[in-house]
Amino acid sequence: MQHDKLATRLSIILYKLNQGERLSVEELAEEFGVTERTIQRDLIRFSWFNLKKENKRYFLSENEVGKLNFTDIKNFAIFSGLKSLFPSLSQEFLKNIIEEKMKKAYIINDSGFEDIVSKKDLFENLSSAILNQNKISFIYNDKKRELSPYKLINTNGIWYLCALESNNMKSYSFSKIKNLMVYSEKFKLDEKVLEKIEEGSVNFLSKDLKEVHLKIDNSAKEYFLRKKVLQNMKMVENKDEYFIVSTNIAFDDEILNIVKYWLPYIQIIKPLELQKKLEDILKDYLKKPNI
Repeated sequence: MQHDKLATRLSIILYKLNQGERLSVEELAEEFGVTERTIQRDLIRFSWFNLKKENKRYFLSENEVGKLNFTDIKNFAIFSGLKSLFPSLSQEFLKNIIEEKMKKAYIINDSGFEDIVSKKDLFENLSSAILNQNKISFIYNDKKRELSPYKLINTNGIWYLCALESNNMKSYSFSKIKNLMVYSEKFKLDEKVLEKIEEGSVNFLSKDLKEVHLKIDNSAKEYFLRKKVLQNMKMVENKDEYFIVSTNIAFDDEILNIVKYWLPYIQIIKPLELQKKLEDILKDYLKKPNI
């Protein structure tokens, strides 16, 4: 039986451990249809559980078996499987993530590409402010903003902060946030606003969403569609050699990062200026001296 999704595989492995099973790398590789090296990497993700090893089998100590419920297992697998979405995850921060309260801080729509490791402290401080409902301020586009933070949203691999500014819901590219200040003053969460965010977070990312059309080679079709790489994706055209999809984005980097990841199987056909922007980025990259 093959489980091609990392989060699913991790959930099942951790469930087995929590049931007191002693797991063999070879047997797990055969069960999930992956290499033994892949399973070994999976087990490394569970190192903070203090896994034991005996006779080439991995297991939890008796005093740890059965302490995790299904929700804990599922949440750990999701966040561990999507670890690249987050900046450097400390053990303490990872443990906090799987607690029920931490789910209030994030919406994750897809796997990530944006490198925000250098802003680990900013990410954690924003997360804390959201959870504790602390008012904040920061510099964004050279202007000071005073806000009530609601959610950190990852859409198409890019992190955004969704927050109320002067009673208007706005979104802010995480990578552009500077000089964060977290205040002791609290704000009252508007449940109706929160509900709208969670029902369709992408709609809050910009009042002026841009429609993008992508031409994708059919050799990547099955994986691209199965992984649901794009949010709000619609099939526009389906040919023998390629297919065309449309999606809406708030910022160019959302789609540029995805297209760069899927080269050479993908091309931006609308708007053309976005394809040109991508080509310029690639040309600049190729001009760089070898490192």
